[in-house]
Amino acid sequence: MRTADRDLAELADEFVIGLCDPEEQREVEQRLENEADLAAHVELARQRFAALDAATPEEALPEGLWTRITRRLDALEAGGAESQEPETGATVTDLGAARAARSGGIGWTGFTAVTAVAASLVLAIALAWNVLTAVDPKVIAVLVSDDGQPVAMIEGTQDNTTLVTMLGDTDVPAGTVLQLWTKPDPDGPPVSVGVFDEPQKTVLEAMGLPAPTVDQLYEITFEQPGGSPTGLPTGPILGKGFTKEPN
Repeated sequence: MRTADRDLAELADEFVIGLCDPEEQREVEQRLENEADLAAHVELARQRFAALDAATPEEALPEGLWTRITRRLDALEAGGAESQEPETGATVTDLGAARAARSGGIGWTGFTAVTAVAASLVLAIALAWNVLTAVDPKVIAVLVSDDGQPVAMIEGTQDNTTLVTMLGDTDVPAGTVLQLWTKPDPDGPPVSVGVFDEPQKTVLEAMGLPAPTVDQLYEITFEQPGGSPTGLPTGPILGKGFTKEPN
């Protein structure tokens, strides 16, 4: 399997933005059925790139753009690639889309020529995006629901700063909030890490807890506003999972 030893975050980014070749794409799709960690990374990548796409204003393409793009593709296929930069409004992914639309698929030679540049551009943007929102995790946990669906990713740092990234759409019942719990002592009671109202990326800081370790349990429950009145989980469990070292 070609993707077996790949970094999950990098593989997920390439899968989401369409940079995997057909064999890699089939492998990832098969792995997604059984690997919750990979599914979580793919969902995170989709959310990141969707946010980037939403932040970019739409602009009309210049008249005759597609004609110029197809002419340049003909030159590339003939071995006479032009060194001139694309016209304003044309992007590397436009070139790939044009070739796919024109021929019904992308040949491997053309695919590598176009996507090599596309990968460097898009992954550079993704890296910048991650730097702005990421922590330096000591452990990571993917929390799954009772039916096995990944619902959140937990990243815990040495100083117990915890990044919670919700995966997919989470329906928070009216009159409830989300509360994150963990068990630093496997034989002890759950301890609250924090409460958050909206199912979105959230940073929580729990004072007085030891640094998280591998195989530490985390779970999210629905609680009343302000959090559980008892100091222990009382509401339905959204998802739970155990930590492991980051890849």
